[in-house]
Amino acid sequence: MSRRRIGKALSGLAIIFELVLFDGPLGKQIDGMAQSKGPSSELEFAVTPRTALKRHADRGSHERATIHAILDEALICHVAVVIDDTPRVLPMAHVRVSDRLYVHGARGNRLLGELATGAPACVAVTLLDGLVFARTWFHHSMNFRSAVLYSTGSEVSDGDEKMAALEALIDKAAPGRTREARPPSPDELRSAFVVGFPIVEASAKVRSGPPLDGPDLFSVACWAGELPLRLAALPPKDDGNLLPGLPLSPSVRERARILRHGLLAS
Repeated sequence: MSRRRIGKALSGLAIIFELVLFDGPLGKQIDGMAQSKGPSSELEFAVTPRTALKRHADRGSHERATIHAILDEALICHVAVVIDDTPRVLPMAHVRVSDRLYVHGARGNRLLGELATGAPACVAVTLLDGLVFARTWFHHSMNFRSAVLYSTGSEVSDGDEKMAALEALIDKAAPGRTREARPPSPDELRSAFVVGFPIVEASAKVRSGPPLDGPDLFSVACWAGELPLRLAALPPKDDGNLLPGLPLSPSVRERARILRHGLLAS
């Protein structure tokens, strides 16, 4: 298998993603890339050619705890799959339960339908922690935590597993929300399309800290540093059809408080 790189990831913003094209049949690529370079363990995922860290490898990790934490904090993932020889990607809500990732949607969603057949997929999650301003254009960057997973999905048909996945998805939005809202009816449960992925091939990358300006740039009269960013909640807005006098749900109140103060949900 040969590879050719399109563009050159030099530094700064370009280091978050690197585009690589693979020559040869897709089936051979998948078989070759899935071969593990090392054993998996309770603490780390096995390293494969797809998850081997190259550019800024010092920022990378295969630790389960690091990857799980990024997946758990992020509210949105991007799922990519090839359909009719064309790459497709969609943002989706997701939840991790142990070493399994779940997404869901309508049965008419073609991308989900393709995922359910076991088509090779890639899932990416990024948490943006800040903008990094340097004294030169070249060293501007972003602070981030990202995780990339390679896997094949399947439809969750077992009723108990499906219910547990949907419960985890709702409680991820606001822990305890499933005790406040009505659970799905049998018809709603049947119509829900849930796809699960085993998390077996994954890596993470994290950048933090100031710009990489060297001592030769310290005398440049230009402000440099970090602009930290985080997800924050605005005041909740009532639905216009609420029953009169109905107070804000405890789960939503607590979720808003956590997001306002930059805390992590437990």
